[in-house]
Amino acid sequence: MISLIIVVFIIGYLAITLEHPLQLDKAVSALLMSTIIWGVIAFGFNNGWLSVVDAHGEVFNINRGDLHDQLWGFKANLMHHFSTVSEILFFLIGAMTIVEIIDLHRGFAIIKKTITTTNKKKLLWVLGSLAFILSAIIDNLTATIILVTLLRKLVPKRDYRVWFAALIIIAANAGGAWSPIGDVTTTMLWINNKVTAPGLAEHLILPALVCFIIPFAIAGRLKAFKGETVLKRKVIDDDEERLLSSRTMLYTGLGAILFVPIFKEITGLPPYIGMLFSLSVVWLLSEYVKPVKNLSKNEKNLYSTHKALSNIEFSSILFFLGILLAVAGLESLVFGVVGGNEVGTLYYAATQLSETIPSMDVVVVILGGLSAVIDNVPLVAASMAMYDFPVDDRIWHFIAYSAGTGGSLLVIGSAAGVAAMGMEKINFMWYLKNIAPLALFGFLGGAISFVILSSFF
Repeated sequence: MISLIIVVFIIGYLAITLEHPLQLDKAVSALLMSTIIWGVIAFGFNNGWLSVVDAHGEVFNINRGDLHDQLWGFKANLMHHFSTVSEILFFLIGAMTIVEIIDLHRGFAIIKKTITTTNKKKLLWVLGSLAFILSAIIDNLTATIILVTLLRKLVPKRDYRVWFAALIIIAANAGGAWSPIGDVTTTMLWINNKVTAPGLAEHLILPALVCFIIPFAIAGRLKAFKGETVLKRKVIDDDEERLLSSRTMLYTGLGAILFVPIFKEITGLPPYIGMLFSLSVVWLLSEYVKPVKNLSKNEKNLYSTHKALSNIEFSSILFFLGILLAVAGLESLVFGVVGGNEVGTLYYAATQLSETIPSMDVVVVILGGLSAVIDNVPLVAASMAMYDFPVDDRIWHFIAYSAGTGGSLLVIGSAAGVAAMGMEKINFMWYLKNIAPLALFGFLGGAISFVILSSFF
């Protein structure tokens, strides 16, 4: 039965990886995988065929001790994992809603208007810097979508625009790696008390900068970034593009997201509480601010938070729910014995991996490479279940860096890459030939700088 569960996980994983060839939303594969895994575990447990280990190392089996206690322990274990997953999901829903509210009020148009250069090399650095900074605040996926949309006005010729879009992927993934709200994986590590916001920024901002700067410095010498471009701005008035509420909602929304780590430090409450507080403040303001003069009822509905909620990609939320619950199932399933104690599948795998590859740094670099092929969310989820390092241990920081930036090695290796690929129809092989080497230099440069810096501090 354990073999069946592992086979289900592998098939589900392959279906997620082959989302585009199969033309099947990865949320479907993730939900099917997780529910089948927990269904098989429950069936095996209820029939005395499987044992389950909880987060505290206590083993439950229907054939051991009091039946009521064993059943309660199994259900409590499931609820523990579901609670942990829910914290991440509600955090993401809050952040995504705030960004959608800003976008509804055209707050990002203010950022767009600040870009006036026509020099391609300067434009490359301006867009890269914006991607690096914005991704740390509003997450790398959203930052990529905003900047690629902006690119269509700034670089009319697609042959050159795809180069800019591809480099934005690298900058956005690098920027998201050093912020607890910049990437789903760093958010997971932060919410699960593996890292702190100050610790993550302190140890990763320099390696992330190296990962961003090296590819851009090399790319600046390429033909694609020589000469000038023509700004393709729509012939409309500034007042039509921006609303009366644009500036207010942009500053309030970004400030609210940045306040979340501060809220956690002040109150000690989990991050999702801070994010929901920030969402409520932004939502409250959006109800009373006037986007246009003489606002009618129909116009108010256009800028309503309810509309922002309808724009959220809940399929992504369901994907995270499915994949995290599936990993939790593997974590709970007793697979072997280590040190005389029965342990979960992933902990057992970690023990075997450590015996095969003694250097954790090498393991983490491999993890970064795998994140370009396999989604980094389950990889980080598995890492959290496999290892028990203390808070802000250098390994957790290195995992955050590798999982966040390693996805840039392939265009399908990160959410930012997939978004840009869909928007600009970036060819997989073109990216592999022209951009992957740049991303590899940046990834390895950042990894080396992290190892050097962590040996001194």
